[in-house]
Amino acid sequence: MNHRLHIGNLSPDTTAASISEAFQRDGRTVARVQLVMSRDPGRSRGFAFVDMLTSEEASAAVAALHGTDIGGRTVRVSIANEPKSRFGGIAGGRKTGATQGKP
Repeated sequence: MNHRLHIGNLSPDTTAASISEAFQRDGRTVARVQLVMSRDPGRSRGFAFVDMLTSEEASAAVAALHGTDIGGRTVRVSIANEPKSRFGGIAGGRKTGATQGKP
């Protein structure tokens, strides 16, 4: 199971420290908080990723925090999807010389 969580519907003024504090309640251990920032300096885009120490803590955090208030908004907490490769195949989606008809 994945240890990474996706947190959505955050206030643009939410800080990584406030997210970490919320997720550390009840004795859970946060390994990392990645607050996704907007182009407007100092404001979040409204979502973040939190890496928990174990999958058990990640599941407990989802159960405890989904639908709760963080920074004045009701947040959505879920297990994050694994990132998909942006490139296809062995050659990274590019054709090699042999497949382009070159000798």
